[in-house]
Amino acid sequence: MSTISSDEVARVAALARIDLRPDEIARLAGDLDTIVDSVAQVSAVAADVPATSHPLPISNVFREDVPRPPLTVDEALAAAPAAEDDRFAVPQILGEE
Repeated sequence: MSTISSDEVARVAALARIDLRPDEIARLAGDLDTIVDSVAQVSAVAADVPATSHPLPISNVFREDVPRPPLTVDEALAAAPAAEDDRFAVPQILGEE
């Protein structure tokens, strides 16, 4: 049972502006027909299977979001290579005006 004809392949190729030779059109019609039949078989088998986004159940793997006190200025600047006036000191990259 052919569901995709050579005329349909030629029409779609023309719409997509793809230049196909007659032998390519005939081959693609057969290939596309095989694909459509395969999809129909899978659809028939999977008709009773509910759609899922993941094959296994997923649970939240993140830790609880528990508020904690923030770092003090000294703790935040402890590993900084340079600090000045309770701020990170970085090299100047723009010229002064």
